[in-house]
Amino acid sequence: MLLPELRQQVLRANQEIATRGLALHTFGNASGIDRTGAEPMVAIKPSGVSYATLKAEDLVLTTLDGTVVEGTLNPSSDLDTHLLLYREFPQIGGVVHTHSEFATSWAQACRPIPCYGTTHADYFHGEVPLAEPLTAAEVEEAYVLNTGAVIARLFHARKLDPLAVPGVLVAGHAPFAWGKTAAAAVEHADLLEFIARLAYRSVLLGAPAEGLAGYVAEHHYQRKHGPRATYGQRAEK
Repeated sequence: MLLPELRQQVLRANQEIATRGLALHTFGNASGIDRTGAEPMVAIKPSGVSYATLKAEDLVLTTLDGTVVEGTLNPSSDLDTHLLLYREFPQIGGVVHTHSEFATSWAQACRPIPCYGTTHADYFHGEVPLAEPLTAAEVEEAYVLNTGAVIARLFHARKLDPLAVPGVLVAGHAPFAWGKTAAAAVEHADLLEFIARLAYRSVLLGAPAEGLAGYVAEHHYQRKHGPRATYGQRAEK
C-alpha cells in the first residue's frame, strides 16, 4: 500500500470531522498531500462512506491532475476542489470541507465573518472571507473545479496568505479550511465553526458593525503568529 503514513494522517483527520461534530452523516471530507516524491500524491476520503466504518485502505490516492493511483472506491465528489487548492496554494498540506452548522449558516447568508473579538484574531488574520457565488456557466462547466477556482481567485485578488487566513466560506454552500497538514486543516475547520458560532451570537447581542479595533486584532494575531510571538513555549534548540 502506497504512503501508509499519509493514509493514517488523512484517516485521523476524517475521523476528527465526525468526532468534533463538524459534519452529519457522510457530509464533508478531509484530504492530505505528500509533496516529497517525484510526483505529489493526494489521499482523500471516498465518496459517501461512513466515518464510523472508514479505514485507511478505503482512502483514494490520486495525482494532482486527478488520476487515481490506488483505491477501488470512488473519491470524494469534492476531489477537484481539493486538487485545485493544492495546486494554487503550494504551502498547504491538508484540506477539510465540512457543513458545520454555524459556518455554513454564514455561507448560506452570503456573509463573510467579521473579526468581532480576540478569539477570532488569534487564528484568522482578518475576516473569514466569502468567495463569490459561482455563475451559471461555472456550475454547468465544472461545478466542483470552479468551487476551488472562486476560492483561489479571491485569495489571489486580495493577496491573502492561505496560512494566515486558513479557511473560507463559499457563498450558498459551506466552509473549506486548510493547513500545513491534514491535522492542522481539521483544527482550523473546528476553530472556524467556533468563530462562526461566537460571531452569530455577537451579532444577536448587538456587536458593533465595525468589529474589534484593528490594532487589537493585529496585536493578538502577531503575538501568536508573528516573528516575535510570545504565545506558547519556546522550542528547545
